[in-house]
Amino acid sequence: MKKTGPLKNEEIRSSTVRLIGPEGSQFGIVSKEEALRKAKEYGLDLVLVSPNSRPPVCKIMDFGRYMYEQSKKQKKNKVSGSVLKQMKFRPKIDEHDYQTKLSHVKRFLQSGNKVRITIMFRGREMAFTDKGKEILDRIAKDLQDIAEVDSPPVLEGRDMRMGLRPKKVSAKEEDKK
Repeated sequence: MKKTGPLKNEEIRSSTVRLIGPEGSQFGIVSKEEALRKAKEYGLDLVLVSPNSRPPVCKIMDFGRYMYEQSKKQKKNKVSGSVLKQMKFRPKIDEHDYQTKLSHVKRFLQSGNKVRITIMFRGREMAFTDKGKEILDRIAKDLQDIAEVDSPPVLEGRDMRMGLRPKKVSAKEEDKK
């Protein structure tokens, strides 16, 4: 069973270590037993922070807090790629349905996702593709403050599609908020 994370206390194999105190003070090179004794005096753990240096560097700290902060750093560094969300409309959409779907699209864009808007045509509705284009133009106009058109409206078979992506906020605009 392989252990993940840094070694602590008795798990450290080196006989001598470079010891750093809890406030960052240097104790110098001491034996492992001396370092463990000092850690116990403080009521904290001895954690191996730099295993590849000679001698290895150990620090007296709260191991649980250290692991928690490391996991927070990893989550912060993990960049979530934008996900493509999709919202489907019909050419004969009612105003309330339009507003509801538009609010969902706004939420997707504000969370940093791209959105593909699809107008689905059935049967004789194919004769009124201009109505679908009007709906897509209205969506683009209603969302122009938070989104920009990624791909213009295109008719593909019985569907008309348009892509939206969140607008990039400049640093000056961000300071105003």
